[in-house]
Amino acid sequence: MNLHNDLERRRERVREAMRQTGADACLLGMNINIFYLTGKVFSGYCYLPVDGELQLFVKRPNPFDEAGATFIRKPEDMPGALAAKGLPLPGRLLLETDEMAYSECLRLQAAFRSPETGNATALIRRLRMIKTPCELEQMRLSATRHAATYSEIASCFRSGMTDLEFQAEIERRMRLNGSIGLFSVYGSNMNIFMGSVLAGDNAGMPSPFDFALGGGGQTPLCPVGANGTALREGMAVMVDMAGNYSAYLTDMTRVFAIGTLPEAAYRAHSVSLAIQDAFVRTARPGVSCAALYSQALEIVAEAGLSAFFMGTAQQAKFTGHGIGLQINELPVLSARSNDELQAGMTLALEPKFVIPHTGAVGIENSFLVTDAGVEKLTVFEEEIIHLNK
Repeated sequence: MNLHNDLERRRERVREAMRQTGADACLLGMNINIFYLTGKVFSGYCYLPVDGELQLFVKRPNPFDEAGATFIRKPEDMPGALAAKGLPLPGRLLLETDEMAYSECLRLQAAFRSPETGNATALIRRLRMIKTPCELEQMRLSATRHAATYSEIASCFRSGMTDLEFQAEIERRMRLNGSIGLFSVYGSNMNIFMGSVLAGDNAGMPSPFDFALGGGGQTPLCPVGANGTALREGMAVMVDMAGNYSAYLTDMTRVFAIGTLPEAAYRAHSVSLAIQDAFVRTARPGVSCAALYSQALEIVAEAGLSAFFMGTAQQAKFTGHGIGLQINELPVLSARSNDELQAGMTLALEPKFVIPHTGAVGIENSFLVTDAGVEKLTVFEEEIIHLNK
């Protein structure tokens, strides 16, 4: 399927979802959703009526290489442009109310004189859970380059490094291998730069951000990730760097050891692999995300490692999440999830442990849900990798 047909398939899915909710049109202004429907990013809005063609209202760049685009100076220009094309204003208009500024939502509502508005964010996020053929092609590309970069990580290590120096060398390899650098995250107050490297006890440092593990970070402005820890013998180093080698992200974590780790670390790592094995055996369309989360907790409890799972002082209450244009898409593998797996979903499973005075161990891989089960997209060595051997 070519990109043009793939984009039209996405638009028709949005139209069908709008029909089911009684909406007449949606108006999208967030970059991720604009890209989802057009394959491009511009400053302006996508207007998609439930019956009719997609309309692009562009502020920048000018010129813009897209047939049929209408240039506007301000949102109030859009209703007149629609009228000039013989298109009616919508009765029920969906706006990105979970992401767009409140003032902008009010301005758009006033401009369209819409008697009723609804939430486009929730609708689009649920549709983006199921990937189209072109989206999956981009994710496979990202996964391949992701694994290629991870094969170079051990060569980035030098004795006497800090975690920040180690991460900088990994980031360099990422960029040389085609990483676009952008790490898109859904949600307010969620910031991270290309991923994280967590060494020793920094892995157990709580963070305000809703990631599996935190880390203290370099500055109070962004308290997550590497913090300048000196890498030393007997320390585990968890590398969770983004697979941002296309617009579509993959997620992968591997653990590196400096010297020999305590036996508790190897045992906990083996439990993470056991959780992944159970996931691969169990996960298929129709299986609930909550059941997959409970399955992981049962394995952890049986191993007597509940106090160390997904953190220590602060423990994340999920074991996996959707991935795609953003690193934290739907669904979420958590106790509160009401979702069931569907073919075409892509998600990251990340069972991790924090071992005091050693660091974090565990695994993370990206998977595609198929009709028959799940397919692992990120294929690379999964045992703890020793850096100085």
